[in-house]
Amino acid sequence: MAILKKNAFSRRVPDLVTEELVAILSRRASFEFRQLFDVVHENLRARNAASGGEEMLRLRAYEKLQNLVARGAVKKTGKKYKGLPSALAAAIAPQNGHFPAAAAVTAAAK
Repeated sequence: MAILKKNAFSRRVPDLVTEELVAILSRRASFEFRQLFDVVHENLRARNAASGGEEMLRLRAYEKLQNLVARGAVKKTGKKYKGLPSALAAAIAPQNGHFPAAAAVTAAAK
């Protein structure tokens, strides 16, 4: 009988792109993707967290945004995206004891 052994160390890192998207979309304004990405990219560069190149970051941000739309946390109307604050707070639940800044801001606003 074979014994299964897990050698890999698995650690979930906070998803900074999703945190930035949630923080920006929590402002109750609607954005087109280009405007939204410009703000996300600027914020990540300020935090020294924009690695992997701008095009790769753009693809990751678009994928994360579409995941938020699929979960119902963001409403898409035409080419504009608008966050739903209550759903956004639940969408970025604490991961492994990490409380993202966007969730703290949303909680403080209530």
